[in-house]
Amino acid sequence: MSATLPSASSSAVDFLAPVFAQYPLEVVSAQGVWLHTADDRRVLDLYGGHAVAALGYAHEGWTRALTEQARALNFQSNAVPLAVRTRAAQRLVRFSGLDFSSVFFVNSGAEANENALKMAFTLTQRSAVLALEHGFHGRTAAAGALTWGAANRWYGFPRTPFDVGFLPRRDLDALATIDTRTAAVLVEPVQGVGGAFDLGAEYLQALRRRCDQTGTLLIFDEVQCGMGRCGTPFAANLYGVQPDMITTAKALGNGFPCAALLMSPRVAQAVKLDALGTTFGGAPMAGAVIEAVIDALEGEQLLANVRRVGQYLRERCQVGPVCGYQGAGLLAGLICSRPAKEVHRALLERGILAGTSSDPRVLRLLPPFILREEHVDQLRGALLEIGAGGAGS
Repeated sequence: MSATLPSASSSAVDFLAPVFAQYPLEVVSAQGVWLHTADDRRVLDLYGGHAVAALGYAHEGWTRALTEQARALNFQSNAVPLAVRTRAAQRLVRFSGLDFSSVFFVNSGAEANENALKMAFTLTQRSAVLALEHGFHGRTAAAGALTWGAANRWYGFPRTPFDVGFLPRRDLDALATIDTRTAAVLVEPVQGVGGAFDLGAEYLQALRRRCDQTGTLLIFDEVQCGMGRCGTPFAANLYGVQPDMITTAKALGNGFPCAALLMSPRVAQAVKLDALGTTFGGAPMAGAVIEAVIDALEGEQLLANVRRVGQYLRERCQVGPVCGYQGAGLLAGLICSRPAKEVHRALLERGILAGTSSDPRVLRLLPPFILREEHVDQLRGALLEIGAGGAGS
């Protein structure tokens, strides 16, 4: 029997794998912090496309850099040395302000985590990795194995590729679990999907000390909390901790798919020719946008803006259904007195797009770094209108 082909009038969504729940809005364009929909609505974006749109939309410097690079050279493989790739690596290491000596560019946060884990196993010759409860590290085999709850929901692989364990958050006594069998601990300093939960300096510094005692590598997954979102280059800077590796993505490209693994000198020395590989990582357009993002973060004083507006958000938005706050900078978790999905829906009805998290009480905000106090005031007004009780609509 031959397959029945769809008619020409079929909606394009029919051809997409149905794996993503859809918000009830069709975005056709965007400018700054505003989304414009097909039905002529203007929506304040406090979610930034899962923490990606750090510079907002239609940023002139970013758009110009991408356009000019596409015209000059849109692609060449990593077998060909490129000045733009070298500059991007230099800029990223210097921007970090941390003790890193090497960068490996890849395509996504999950891929960066996979390669970080590979380097940990290569360097230590151990077989176990620990992560934290409620953490999210990606959906690939290794990264997914270390994502809290994945095994019971979506992991899909018949077995994990190595021994996996999980540590409870902020539990100093549980750090004794890390021993000489542990190749690495993979941790988000501020958990994103886990509800913008900040682990804090005391815990992360104790984690660093325990890893030093056991020869375990410490990997900071800063895919979501890095590249300025906490108001510092990385959360590692905020908490005064030097990890052995940092993985980053999302804001790194402001919408262009790219990611990076930053390695300390100790780790970098273990990298051998052909030990790692990628087709698209470090491509010229990725290098150009990484430079443009760092140019904007430094030249437009966006880290200071993240700190100021993030503090303003914390002070002004614990109203209506919001009874608590957690997070850092513009990775904010608004703890709600009723299900966060209800508050999310009520905000969207009022022209504000937020996000939820794996914690059903927490509304997650990941806005562009160009957010202003006036936008926070709009959120505050909507929360007051929603109120502490009822459906909010």
